[in-house]
Amino acid sequence: MKKHYFLIALLFSLFAKAQVNIAPFPFNVDESITITVDINSTATDCNGFNTPTTVYLHSGIGDDTNAFGYNAVGNWGQDDGVGAMTDNNNGTWSITIVPETYYSLTSAQASSATKLGMVFRNEDGSQELKDNGCSDFIYNVGSFQVNLTTPSENSVTQLNNGSDLSIAATNTNGNANYSLSANGSVLNSLNAITNYAFTHTNITENQYYTLTVTQGLETVVKEFSVLISATPITEALPNGMDNGINYNTSDNTKATLVLEAPNKDYIYVAGSFNNYQPTNADLMKKDPTSGIFWLELTNLTPNQIETYQYWVNDANPITNSPQLVKTADPYSTLVLSPFDDAYIPTTTYPNLPTYPAGQEREVTVLETGQIAYPWVVTDFNKPKKEDLVIYEVLIRDFDADRNFQDLIDKIAYFKNLNVNAIQLMPIMEFEGNESWGYNTSFHLALDKFYGTETKLKEFIDLCHQNDIAVILDVALNHAFGRNPMNRMWMTDADGDGWGEPSTENPYFNTTARHSYSVGSDFNHQSLLTQHYVERVVKHWVEEFKIDGLRWDLTKGFTQNAQGSDSQTNAYQADRVAILKDYADYSWSLDPTHYVIFEHLGFGGSAQEETEWANYRLTDSDPKGIMLWGKLTNPYNQLTMGYNSDNNFNGMGHVSRGFDAPRLVGYAESHDEERLMYKNLQYGNASNPSHDVTDLNTAISRMSALGAVSLTIPGPKMIWHFAELGMENSIFTCNNGTVNDTNGTDGDCKLDTKPQPQWADNWEADAIRSQVYSDWSRLNELKINEPVFEGDYTITSGSLTPRIDIFDTSIASTQLGHVIVLANFDVVSQTVNTSFPTSGTWYDLMDDTGSTTMQSTVATMTIPAGEFRIYGNAVPQTLSTEDFQLSDSFKLYPNPSKTTFSVTISARKVQVIAVSGKVIKSYTGTFEAGHKFNVENLAKGLYLVKTENNKGQIKTTKLIKS
Repeated sequence: MKKHYFLIALLFSLFAKAQVNIAPFPFNVDESITITVDINSTATDCNGFNTPTTVYLHSGIGDDTNAFGYNAVGNWGQDDGVGAMTDNNNGTWSITIVPETYYSLTSAQASSATKLGMVFRNEDGSQELKDNGCSDFIYNVGSFQVNLTTPSENSVTQLNNGSDLSIAATNTNGNANYSLSANGSVLNSLNAITNYAFTHTNITENQYYTLTVTQGLETVVKEFSVLISATPITEALPNGMDNGINYNTSDNTKATLVLEAPNKDYIYVAGSFNNYQPTNADLMKKDPTSGIFWLELTNLTPNQIETYQYWVNDANPITNSPQLVKTADPYSTLVLSPFDDAYIPTTTYPNLPTYPAGQEREVTVLETGQIAYPWVVTDFNKPKKEDLVIYEVLIRDFDADRNFQDLIDKIAYFKNLNVNAIQLMPIMEFEGNESWGYNTSFHLALDKFYGTETKLKEFIDLCHQNDIAVILDVALNHAFGRNPMNRMWMTDADGDGWGEPSTENPYFNTTARHSYSVGSDFNHQSLLTQHYVERVVKHWVEEFKIDGLRWDLTKGFTQNAQGSDSQTNAYQADRVAILKDYADYSWSLDPTHYVIFEHLGFGGSAQEETEWANYRLTDSDPKGIMLWGKLTNPYNQLTMGYNSDNNFNGMGHVSRGFDAPRLVGYAESHDEERLMYKNLQYGNASNPSHDVTDLNTAISRMSALGAVSLTIPGPKMIWHFAELGMENSIFTCNNGTVNDTNGTDGDCKLDTKPQPQWADNWEADAIRSQVYSDWSRLNELKINEPVFEGDYTITSGSLTPRIDIFDTSIASTQLGHVIVLANFDVVSQTVNTSFPTSGTWYDLMDDTGSTTMQSTVATMTIPAGEFRIYGNAVPQTLSTEDFQLSDSFKLYPNPSKTTFSVTISARKVQVIAVSGKVIKSYTGTFEAGHKFNVENLAKGLYLVKTENNKGQIKTTKLIKS
């Protein structure tokens, strides 16, 4: 069985393992103990060690529910000495601690601690040692121990009505007193014994047992329960109900829970409202026609947080499947996790509800009477698909706090870059906290590590106020082990509560039907799966006003590829049809919704892309599915300065056979190695005066990359911080090292990345900020100038590519033809201009409109790594907000060391960082030539916004030297 592991794993009471020795044992929390690990004895199926420099103890202490629950010590992946062990020079390593002080326990924690958990790792966390079951090492704490032998601790035993239950336990350290209670009443008491046995006979209702064992001043409590097999009441599901929580709109004390669970016999709802001890009153009813389970909850308190689980029972499960599965609601919009929530900062998620004590696995949050978010923008007008400049963001790696507030705080950064869409990598509840998000477990729930629902809505609303669309990346090809629909129908031969889909599973395939499998593979021909997917789409579109979805790994949406690469990449009719249906559903909710597929097709699967791109283009709101277009390799050949394999004609939709610009072309996305990293590692270093392996040289070449990618008509995408020349490898590990050796991919691809862009103030770096400024200008032209929705030709395959963009329907006095010329060589090159029309051509990167060239000039020389972009007329973008330029306006000196002046009278002058932050502001009556002091500013690129006496505004670039 394939397992799913977490940094703090599901914990079990285990005996001492051969690899680890604790002396003395047993021990109390206030005793000094020595922990010794034999690294020569590696664990089966676990990584083990390979000559580590240092062995670290990563450990914690807690109670029976969580051995790490009170406190954990160790910083995974950091070689910082915390938990470092001593080398005994014989293959063993040791550390001596006093648990009470080592884990900084309070007196209450010290008195109640019962479990010590530990994992061993090397200095950077790339190697680890666990027990033979690949679980954490868990040891009992205290000289007084109780072992519940029958039934198992925290177990749920299913019995028929009138059956008996045998209960047995033993203890250490001499005689003890035993008291057994069920449903709050004492059943049996025995004193001064070391072996306890009792049989509870003729059980007719659910029982919740507590066995309390006392020895002197020490007490140990063991809990377990019995569920009596039940027959649900048959009653029709009320009209208007759907899966999940159905809030009563007229009565905030009621809510109806609905669950589709084919082949299950009965289901209890266990929650905070019944103390997680469900009785017959909490047994879900069953609709006689559909077989759907449902239950109306009453007497709820409005605005009070409640939590619940489904206890799903199968009286006669198939081989290796469990009788009982405890699971959160598959349609949860907020879940609490015993694995992840303790590590979510309160600054990110204030007042996070507390996970219910004594429970296991996720629980669903329910709250009646919630107040709707007060949207400022209720009728956002999305940018046209043809004009999209999408900025792809992994929130975890965008800023140090790793939350939605970071994005809100940087809205000016996005706005000034002139992107008009932000695409968030998956934010749905995923396993663990620090992840790319594609290991999704609850598709309708927001992952709390990024913040609250309200904070996400605030971000979306703010984007809409700034004319920026928001797109979500969603992984609906698969789900991972915590997913309720996986667990309700799973094989679980070892009974640990995790497993893979069984043959009964109505949502998932038992084995993937394509060759790119991750997690458990959804069967998209199942009507239940289709309904689930549509509910996911509906939730994010209607509840969060999401403008579009990027569908991950769409090649997996077939039942016919049988795991073969050739079949996966062949034309699959079922895949084409179901994805069209999902697109149709999205458009039924929002006719202008963006539908984007990550298909990356070739062969028959490329034919599918053409069919999707051309789908429903004749609608009154023209549709057409957008497709990801990866051009990383040819663009990287250019940025590295190599004259081979650099043909990027595929960046244009025409080359793909699309009838409309529906190709989301990109040079970088989250999934590829950074262009800048490869520039520095493998770039052309043949010219010492323009060495691509030099950082500043490599960064400066990124402006030209933007020119030959962003300008091509059709939607385009930027991976975050490419506009600042981010050079960290995709294989950068948590500790900052890179484990990509000789071109061989390492295993740190998914690791959390450093944040130098803000810590080192890249916005003030003149070279990095110049790339940002150039891309901003290119985006401004692309979004606002109609010509960039027109036709084009691409001439690539050399180090001096050319792009012509034109629209013959545009008047000759307007910008109707643009040429882009670039030189990716490491030496200057003279290129033919071949201006298509006579007259004056304007340098479109000069926002004064004053730099021109006559069509009679046949050639021009472009320095290494630079580009030129010319148009037949002055762009309209020059007169959108700013006043018309005249020869009288100038900012000087520029660059400036101490002061600058402008050549007009002004009433307000602001100096603004590239991020949009106002650094200095001057208000008053300023004559032409007034000196504005910038002596204390850091070196770098700034914007100067000047308002004249008529209220007209001009924004100009200033370089602080």
